[in-house]
Amino acid sequence: MKTTIFGEHEEQTLRQFQNCLNTGQVLGGVLCADGHYGYSQPVGGVVVYDRQISPSGVGYDIACGNKAVKTNLKYTDVKKDLPQIMDAINAKISFGIGRKNKERVDHELFDDPDWNVYQQIGQQEHDKLKKLAIEQLGTVGSGNHYVDLLIDEDTQEVWVANHFGSRGFGHKTASGFLNLANGREFSGKAPGESMEQAPTLLDLDSEVGDMYYRAMTLAGRYAYAGRDYVADQVLSILGAEPVFSVHNHHNFAWKENHFGEDTIVVRKGATPSAAGQLGFIGGSMGDISVIVQGKDTEATTNAFSSTVHGAGRIMSRTQAAGKMNWKTRQRSGGQITEKQMYRAVKSYGVELRGAGTDESPFVYRKLQTVLDAHKETIEVLHVLKPIGVCMAGANELDPYKD
Repeated sequence: MKTTIFGEHEEQTLRQFQNCLNTGQVLGGVLCADGHYGYSQPVGGVVVYDRQISPSGVGYDIACGNKAVKTNLKYTDVKKDLPQIMDAINAKISFGIGRKNKERVDHELFDDPDWNVYQQIGQQEHDKLKKLAIEQLGTVGSGNHYVDLLIDEDTQEVWVANHFGSRGFGHKTASGFLNLANGREFSGKAPGESMEQAPTLLDLDSEVGDMYYRAMTLAGRYAYAGRDYVADQVLSILGAEPVFSVHNHHNFAWKENHFGEDTIVVRKGATPSAAGQLGFIGGSMGDISVIVQGKDTEATTNAFSSTVHGAGRIMSRTQAAGKMNWKTRQRSGGQITEKQMYRAVKSYGVELRGAGTDESPFVYRKLQTVLDAHKETIEVLHVLKPIGVCMAGANELDPYKD
């Protein structure tokens, strides 16, 4: 079994990674430098399987990923209007848990034959999930999901970026198949699950394994459609034209060839990065983001064509923001204050809308640190500095476990 670990990690993250390697038909694995403790499989963890797929490894936010678009604008075109632009983005795009799109989005995705997977489960489940998907297409959600405006440090060109996945549709899909894999009804209530839970595995050739793969793939197309829609909305607000784009998932399972054979590569919080492949990696609201390209090196092969998806948390949400009293919607005991957060983003020149202290720059590693650990596998093509960040408001209940 071939394994590679980039960077330094806490003991519980390493233990969780090893547990994944010891479970199922595993051929190899990678722990990226932004790795941290997650649900069942560490975030930043990559596991290569022989004909198996892991719904717990892909996670609850199926197809979470990033899109970045270079525009035809320069910083001088938006600088003086930046507060008004960020207000418009905040008003136009739906952020937060359970939000519906402010304008229904018609998309060919809803005629996709893979919706038949849910009809196999039951017409009622199919209808409920499709209705939810239609209502939420193009909404961003909460947690660490965002819409950013950035500028290229060299050229001063304006970029639009976003980060989110398949929303409630993907979450319910993940929950449903984890239920089926454990002998429960698709929409049944799952028992409280531990972060330490062993990976849930399905044989890809089984009926349920094939159904999950098709549902996951559909959720991936849904996430792409949502990120495309949001990017187009922001371009419209800016009055900008797209020049170039980079788009990728980082919570997904791919059919890839490794060791000269067909494998399933489950990446949770890890960006695909084969030789020549482009990726967008976002930092915190007070740090750089980058466009990278995979190198054609032995290190890339040993990393199973995988790299970081972000900077990686070094402080939990509760540590940063404190415990939430949901009756009063007030937090207490957090290590980071709003004053500290606003001072930090202001000093970095960022116009911020929404966000809580659990997403402040203090809770993440510096992106350059994790990029340096992967320098033999990726080349940085563009360094992007945020000038505007828009997220869900503070104190949103985040349903995702990673």
